[in-house]
Amino acid sequence: MSFTPNVVALSGSLRRGSYNHKLAAVAAEAAEQAGANVTLIRLADYDMPLFNEDDEAEHGMPKPARAFKELLIGSHGVIIGSPEYNGSLSAALKNAIDWASRPEPGEQPLVAFRGKVVGLLSASPGGLGGIRGLLHLRPLLGNIQMHVLPGQFCLAAAHEKFDDASALKDPGDREKAEAVGRAVVETARKLHG
Repeated sequence: MSFTPNVVALSGSLRRGSYNHKLAAVAAEAAEQAGANVTLIRLADYDMPLFNEDDEAEHGMPKPARAFKELLIGSHGVIIGSPEYNGSLSAALKNAIDWASRPEPGEQPLVAFRGKVVGLLSASPGGLGGIRGLLHLRPLLGNIQMHVLPGQFCLAAAHEKFDDASALKDPGDREKAEAVGRAVVETARKLHG
């Protein structure tokens, strides 16, 4: 039997009706169909304070940040639906990455990220589909030693692209999002299997 990678899928948006969460869910389902164990999460369920090294020194890592980091530590791959906020990634996503990057006693540096494969998607009501945010996210993830897949999918006019069941209406859009999920699984198998 082939190696079964663990994949965490998430969105950088905290909004309940997030287009990026819906898009990440499409890729996550494809990753599951490709044979991965997939955990789809909402960052809003991990109520992390803004990272402050003074607070960390005094109180340690907050429980929600620790829980998020544990998920990443146990993963072989990550799927991120990243919204574009003012031409960059969201503060919520950056804050979560900052917390999960913090080493604790006895841990190797970047244990939650190093060597993990990551697939990127973005959805936006705008005409560029959020691509400017991914241009900032890619080097950040590379800097924390993740393998960022070259293929990505940006969904423009996202407010028109999902049906009432949160499924993509256009089969071509769905195939592009699913391809990201499958690529995460295939690459994780090559790297970790």
